[in-house]
Amino acid sequence: MGNQSKKKGSLFSYIWKYKFQYIIGLLTLFLVDYIGLFIPQYTGEITDGLTSHTLNSSGIASLVWKIILCGIFITVGRFLWRYFLFGTARKIECELRNDMFAKMETLSQRYFNNNKTGDLMTYFTNDLEAVRNALGSSVLSCFDSIVMTVLVLYKMMTYVSFKLTLTVIIPMGLIAVFGYYFGEEFERRFLKKQQSFANLSDHVQESISGERVIKAFVQEEKQLKEFEKINENNRQANLHVVKLMATFGPSLDFVVGFTYVVTIIYGGYLCMIGNITLGRFVAFNSYIGSLIWPMLAFGDSITSISQGIAGMRRLHQVFDEKAEIFDQENVDKSIVLQGKISLKNVDFAYSESLPNVLSDISVNIEQGETLAILGRTGSGKTTFVNLLCRVYDITSGSIEFDDIDIKRIPLHILHESIAYVPQDNFLFSDTLAKNIAFGKQDATMNEIIEACENACVHDNIIDFPEQYETMVGERGVTLSGGQKQRSSIARALLKDSPILILDDSLSAVDTDTEEKILTNLKQIRQGKTTIMIAHRISTVQNTDHILILDEGKIIEYGTYEELIKLEGVFKTMVEKQQLEKQLQEASLEVEYNG
Repeated sequence: MGNQSKKKGSLFSYIWKYKFQYIIGLLTLFLVDYIGLFIPQYTGEITDGLTSHTLNSSGIASLVWKIILCGIFITVGRFLWRYFLFGTARKIECELRNDMFAKMETLSQRYFNNNKTGDLMTYFTNDLEAVRNALGSSVLSCFDSIVMTVLVLYKMMTYVSFKLTLTVIIPMGLIAVFGYYFGEEFERRFLKKQQSFANLSDHVQESISGERVIKAFVQEEKQLKEFEKINENNRQANLHVVKLMATFGPSLDFVVGFTYVVTIIYGGYLCMIGNITLGRFVAFNSYIGSLIWPMLAFGDSITSISQGIAGMRRLHQVFDEKAEIFDQENVDKSIVLQGKISLKNVDFAYSESLPNVLSDISVNIEQGETLAILGRTGSGKTTFVNLLCRVYDITSGSIEFDDIDIKRIPLHILHESIAYVPQDNFLFSDTLAKNIAFGKQDATMNEIIEACENACVHDNIIDFPEQYETMVGERGVTLSGGQKQRSSIARALLKDSPILILDDSLSAVDTDTEEKILTNLKQIRQGKTTIMIAHRISTVQNTDHILILDEGKIIEYGTYEELIKLEGVFKTMVEKQQLEKQLQEASLEVEYNG
């Protein structure tokens, strides 16, 4: 998988795929440049003919028609090379973006934990745009500047004067020196510019997402000052690029202007002493005009190629990233999971330098059973279920589904067999119906409604003006915490997988609604495995087994009745929550009577 991604990430592989389009575009560009050389020649012939009175009206008409035909061919040719060069660059950009997204879909959660969202977004915007410009305009500029320069110089030498042409060749050596120096400096400064823009994007994205928290803690001024600082750094990084471009452009203009002055003085002298005709001197000046574009294009190509190389170097960081979680060669693609889960002596740490988050975890869950997981914050509950979903691979021990090692199960089969409701209850900025049907795209409206009824959110949805077509906003911002939780539960129930994992998914609902949801789950999940992370004792009292975690270790495990008899941590939790409930009821009664 790693090699394949690297191959896809090679810019040459994309260019090679569309080599025929590039060949046609460059061939057309070459013909346009070649045909364009005849226009100054025909202009010179007309000038000489009129000066020497050797050209009649039919001869002039013939040369004018040749110039017109050249113009028509150049017009058509320019359309064609734009289509093949720029169009192909757009195709490669689109394909690169698809491959980038596909690559990111294979990367582990650890990669996204270690990389900021703004930086990742920059890959898809500025970096890809820089690569596309390099593949389009810079290919054109580089090829055209070389071909046009060679053809024009050849025409100058053969049609006008070899000595006069030398006055043009010498300044072009200065352009090559400038180009070498500025190219390396452009690449270095552009990398810094891209990184500063990534930092800016990440800050804006994070601030907008956390706007309610910022306002709640009255931190608008602090956020504004931080933004101004990051924005200033971005401005400075852009200015460094602009300053270099501002230096490079006038330098080229100076060389071009200097070339014009030299050729006018020396060419005028050769014309006066009769070494060249007036018409050829006019043609030579036209050729000088034709060289201005290649000289400027050479500068543009240096800028674009340098930025494209810098952008592609950043993209390679993604393509070269190795997926931690992937299908091994010995996976069994015919597996159909039923719901039996077994963990044997499982240890897990997020890195070798960190202590274990889970240690010596051994649990057996039979098909159709319901397991509840309780424990203090940071005890490893979410990590436990993440290992079952293979978000991370265990450090040691084994996890088996239906007596099959988890690494022998194809990832798509494993994930299709598990319906997972995470803590953050993420909803997409779309309609409620599409969010709930996310795991089952072909679901009918009746199936969606049934899932929502089982999750006790249907009554809330039909109270909305647009009902199931209600747009929930970014991350479900228009819904309450309880509505988001129940919508996420409905999405998981609609998937109807043999294994259901609820990660503290009833914390934002009241006890009456919780009881209804648990009753519905008991009915519709018969014969299917359910794992519930919870904090309320009322959530877990009817489960088959209860697992208590503390500091990544199992401290108690058994049925509700067995754990009560142990008179340990679980019984203390039960008594504490019962006391809290009694105090709350007493407080409400006093308030009501008062």
